[in-house]
Amino acid sequence: MEKLGIALRLAVGLTIMAVGVGIFLIICVPLLPSRRLRIAACNVFGHLMGPAMLRMTSTTVPADAPQRLKDHFPAIYVSNHASIIDMFIAIWVCPLFTCGVAKKEIVYYPFFGQLYFMSGHLRVDRSNAKSAVVAMARLGELVRSKGLGIWIWAEGTRSRDGRLLPLKKGFAHMALATGLPIVPVVVKGAHKGWVKNTLIIRPSTVDIEVLPAISTAHWTAETLDEHIVEVHSAMNAALPADQKGAPMVLKVTPEVPAPAARQESRAGGSSGPSLGAQ
Repeated sequence: MEKLGIALRLAVGLTIMAVGVGIFLIICVPLLPSRRLRIAACNVFGHLMGPAMLRMTSTTVPADAPQRLKDHFPAIYVSNHASIIDMFIAIWVCPLFTCGVAKKEIVYYPFFGQLYFMSGHLRVDRSNAKSAVVAMARLGELVRSKGLGIWIWAEGTRSRDGRLLPLKKGFAHMALATGLPIVPVVVKGAHKGWVKNTLIIRPSTVDIEVLPAISTAHWTAETLDEHIVEVHSAMNAALPADQKGAPMVLKVTPEVPAPAARQESRAGGSSGPSLGAQ
């Protein structure tokens, strides 16, 4: 009986999404010359469709979440990702004129992918680092010129068990390119409502915590790893125990002895590192 109920909810949800996307695509045709307006139109669509899909999945969320994000606009909104429910939350809470960043394969998601493509949000080829860097640079230019915000799931993929994964560098490069602050958005409990790689949907209560904005005005390419760890630590601290991930460790590049020091070491016949003057 439970499986029948889930199947009916999925069928109704897909029907609603199909009708909504069809209407949106028609609306988008005259907006084709303006990517900014298409992104805004998609935001409006998400503000209407997101709550409807959350109700279809029996997901209860804080009603004031969209306003809490809007208070920080424009910004780079960095969120954790553990469930398909996260997508419905994202399109609902994203402020107007916020551009999404997702993997290129998103276009294969029924209806949602076509909506994403038509509206002009950014798709990134995760298998091609150079292509991803170019795409991020273009997004930075678009954001600066059009006054946009950015939404990104910085882990790069959905977590299997809800625990926070290490963050990829894409959001940090966008921060360098745009100067926008980072606003971590911590979603708690969505993985319990719709488990990854299944069609099992259970009623769930999801909390959405919007953490204080992190200024990126002082960020540099040399300190990027340090700032990524900072953002990850803030998100991890806000998550419940069953969603905390392993702490990200700051990578330290070992110092390489100068050529003169290496030569001096060889001359002394020692195989160990030079300790300098005693």
